[in-house]
Amino acid sequence: MGDVVIRVLAVVAAICLSAVAPAYAAADDGMEKLFTFKDPAITESSGLAVSPTHEGVYYTHNDSSAAPTFYAVDGQGRTRATFQVRGAQARDWEAMAATKDPATGRGVLWFADIGDNLDGAWPNISVYKVMEPRTLTNAALPATRYRFRYADGGRNAEGLMINPKTGRLYVVSKEFAGSVYAAPAKLRTDRVNVLRKVAGAPIMATDAAYAPDGSSYVVRTYFSATLFRPSGETIAKVSMPELKQAESIAYTPDGKALLTGTEGPRSPVYRVPIPAAGRPVTATPSPVRGEEKEESSPSAQAAESGDGGLTAKDVLIWLAAAVTATGVITFLARRTR
Repeated sequence: MGDVVIRVLAVVAAICLSAVAPAYAAADDGMEKLFTFKDPAITESSGLAVSPTHEGVYYTHNDSSAAPTFYAVDGQGRTRATFQVRGAQARDWEAMAATKDPATGRGVLWFADIGDNLDGAWPNISVYKVMEPRTLTNAALPATRYRFRYADGGRNAEGLMINPKTGRLYVVSKEFAGSVYAAPAKLRTDRVNVLRKVAGAPIMATDAAYAPDGSSYVVRTYFSATLFRPSGETIAKVSMPELKQAESIAYTPDGKALLTGTEGPRSPVYRVPIPAAGRPVTATPSPVRGEEKEESSPSAQAAESGDGGLTAKDVLIWLAAAVTATGVITFLARRTR
């Protein structure tokens, strides 16, 4: 019954959160459905990214219990190509990111096998780096595997983002007191890399992404999205379309809007304009104290202050969810004796 309990907890928490979710400032008018995935093989779209080199192309992959496969999709939701990641595992792929190699101009795709519903069942998690294919034809692609562990113990996570200015990788945990974890500046393939907490994150984060210019990042939850400065300071909270199970978030190439998707067959992808306060800036973001050599990292000061993490209101929400979940689980336990 363990799996049932976990699922019930997630569902009940979502219901409780929706009942008391705060009203967020809406983005500018213009929220629209961009396309719907037409491929019947895309049943649990969990990661979403815009191609760095193929105009009008988007990438996605399915959630857990799937093969290490990703899809290139056009602006009408039609699959242009299907790719296998050679030698990779897909225990619980939850997120992806796309960057561009500054030296070669080639696109780079990152796939995060970071889901862990038991919060520490896996001794380490993995992120796979794949060079973006030059042509959109079905193929098996080689990957570089990086293994990670959290400095403060196992976590469930569904958010992955890469700072386009520094190239640093970040994982965002999915918890009632979520956190942003930074990877080492230089990743190693011959050892397990350590992820260290550098900032708080919104409750139950399901994805994250960095803006193309590095001036901000966004964290998605089941109900909304929050924009942050690289220091971890909150910029704005953005209302999102109502989705069955919001799982993914990405920036448009111009950084002026967000793309968000959900799980399920023939699931939609929406475009949501970013409020003026969170749009790209021309000036270089100011470095955080103590981080002059690495400007665009969420700061430890933000983590200490709890900015973006668990607030008093979040605690009340959590308690409401816990009480309700306990009642539901007790009822299920009696029914299954």
